[in-house]
Amino acid sequence: MNENLFASFIAPTILGLPAAVLIILFPPLLIPTSKYLINNRLITTQQWLIKLTSKQMMTMHNTKGRTWSLMLVSLIIFIATTNLLGLLPHSFTPTTQLSMNLAMAIPLWAGAVIMGFRSKIKNALAHFLPQGTPTPLIPMLVIIETISLLIQPMALAVRLTANITAGHLLMHLIGSTTLAMSTINLPSTLIIFTILTLLTILEIAVALIQAYVFTLLVSLYLHDNT
Repeated sequence: MNENLFASFIAPTILGLPAAVLIILFPPLLIPTSKYLINNRLITTQQWLIKLTSKQMMTMHNTKGRTWSLMLVSLIIFIATTNLLGLLPHSFTPTTQLSMNLAMAIPLWAGAVIMGFRSKIKNALAHFLPQGTPTPLIPMLVIIETISLLIQPMALAVRLTANITAGHLLMHLIGSTTLAMSTINLPSTLIIFTILTLLTILEIAVALIQAYVFTLLVSLYLHDNT
């Protein structure tokens, strides 16, 4: 049977209706919460990780930038849980869709840039023309810096999409190879299966790292504009 390599990236539907919204809303339900005064080890570890990540991202920010702390922490948790959800068998990863990643990147980038133009417009405009630029190069550098600014949300979205998609495709190819080799050569199958296991561990790390990188870059854009 010939299976489409990109079938796992097609947005699923239920009775002809798109189910992507339900899948996007599902990961937050997996985050444990506690109603007790004394938390268990899982909740304590979760709170420690959130506090550590928030502290690392917010240290460089001033008071105005730290007002984004809740949004940035929510963003990294959402992306990380969504990426990890996509590693389960027969699942769908919303972060492999460029449209969704752009829908996250553009508003966050635009909010940071607009805040920069509102709070310190001179510094924001100064980024378009480095100090000491020769007069003949001024128009070219302004155009280059403008393009560099406008391409930032696209770079955010494409980076996340490419890394998650590439990992899923590689796992799919190695998994198909393992299944095909299982009836041909058992020693080769064990070797390939070991590679697949190591790749799965690597993809778990990539899912968490890409969530952190995406959020960190948004934090850096915010830092440049506050």
